[in-house]
Amino acid sequence: MADFERFVEVISKKEDKRVVNITVRPFATDCEGTVWFTDLMFQEGDMLSGYTPHTEIGLKESENAPVWFNGIVRSEETVILLNLGGTSAGLDIHLYPKQRMDGGTVTLAQGVGGQKATFPNAMNAGDDLALLASSRQCTKNGRKETKYGFFQYSAAWDSKHVVSLPQGKSAQLLYSMQEMDDGGELL
Repeated sequence: MADFERFVEVISKKEDKRVVNITVRPFATDCEGTVWFTDLMFQEGDMLSGYTPHTEIGLKESENAPVWFNGIVRSEETVILLNLGGTSAGLDIHLYPKQRMDGGTVTLAQGVGGQKATFPNAMNAGDDLALLASSRQCTKNGRKETKYGFFQYSAAWDSKHVVSLPQGKSAQLLYSMQEMDDGGELL
């Protein structure tokens, strides 16, 4: 079982101006093992006013068996997935290009474009690009692969997933998920 510690840090501005963006660069030195940074939260003011616990205590796997959706996408398509669980579930996605695709030309997104993931490296026909929410990994042909953006999820009931490929190109897609239900009281 992982041992988590909660840290709180106050960031003071030098001037009374609007904050446009914040860059967080967590780093660790002289250590070994695995480090997870979870539940990052930013809020205004100098006092901690709330916090959200990790979702693990509020979720449980649905009694439904894992589900798979398989299809072919050409150029840009919206895929609709049915999620019969009681709440959102992470998606594992395998994308198999049918032709070579240049880096940065393939994107996966939710609804009208939120939660977008892009892939900066080129893909060849037959590659297995895997964006795995269940293990928080992105791989190509079993090796770690760079991605920009977010892992994907399926909202409860149904959710729309936009797949964008270069014009005239196609890919086979395999979506899989373990549907989730509410796990009980949060506190």
